Amino acid sequence: MSGKIKKMFRSNEPYIFLIIIVLGIVIQIRSGQFFTGNNIVDLLSAMIVPGLFAIGEFLALIAGGIDVSFPALASLSAYATTKFLLDREYGGNVLLAFVIAILIGAVLGAVNGFFIGYLNLNAMIVTLGTSSIFKGIMQGTLRANQLAVIPAGMKSFGITPFISAYNAKNGLTSVLPFTFLILVAVCAMMFFILRYTIFGRGIYAIGGNPNSAHAAGFHVKRTKFIMYIMIGMIASASGICRVCMMQQCHPTNMLGMEMNIIAGVVLGGVALTGGAGTLTGCMLGTFLIIMVQNSMILLGIPTTWSSVFVGAVIVIGVAISAYQANHQTKGRIKKEAVS
Repeated sequence: MSGKIKKMFRSNEPYIFLIIIVLGIVIQIRSGQFFTGNNIVDLLSAMIVPGLFAIGEFLALIAGGIDVSFPALASLSAYATTKFLLDREYGGNVLLAFVIAILIGAVLGAVNGFFIGYLNLNAMIVTLGTSSIFKGIMQGTLRANQLAVIPAGMKSFGITPFISAYNAKNGLTSVLPFTFLILVAVCAMMFFILRYTIFGRGIYAIGGNPNSAHAAGFHVKRTKFIMYIMIGMIASASGICRVCMMQQCHPTNMLGMEMNIIAGVVLGGVALTGGAGTLTGCMLGTFLIIMVQNSMILLGIPTTWSSVFVGAVIVIGVAISAYQANHQTKGRIKKEAVS
């Protein structure tokens, strides 16, 4: 039992959870509003799109890569889908929007996957390049501008409450839309894939050591290719969720989110070197980022300080990741020396 406890506290998850609890208590003491129903609903609602992005980034980092193109990919697929449906005066439900966007995301993700997986190019360089290409196609070829009106099915899906909470003290009502179920479904699906499938084990193995993964029988190139297709599909779904929740399509409001997402994932204990990390830690780290950003107003802190916090989180997360990697390497060396 003591061994399990020691193993648990070697990971970041318990510490992140404790920080969330302590920070929540501090905010509650200061504002008296943190543990109210409408604030919790607001936090869960704010978690939807960043949470979906974080799952995609989590996959890339676990495999020893990185993806900085997902905001541009999500923006392009969401805008192209919304504009396509508006031009055809589509009045059906939101399912078609998700299908079209996910197909576009799969194609764009396949571009990343081909260069990273089959041509073995650096993931950072490739996704930086494709990010610029995706933005160029959206703003140049499609001449994207703000769409103040979205199809009726998307609008209904974004405003229909899954859970609502009323705060009698300030008179505010907060709504958690059905898009939250998309986050839950994707999270559950990824947990199953990573925990119980050969493909999921292959992602971890590739992140640990691609050569060893290949020797063990994993198809390294194909796994990376499929993984980036999945990342594109998740990013596109999150783009549609964003449009539905905002009740309009702004082509640039998701751009620049990558640093916050990477910070949350790394803070959750995902190793930048690949091969280590959990989906639970990924979600906790992302939630902490969202929690701090959304609670600054309650604490009376200017929101301009959020960038300072995110930068500090990146530095701390990288330092922790490097320390853990060095500690594990020293442990392996000691074992090998003894044997």
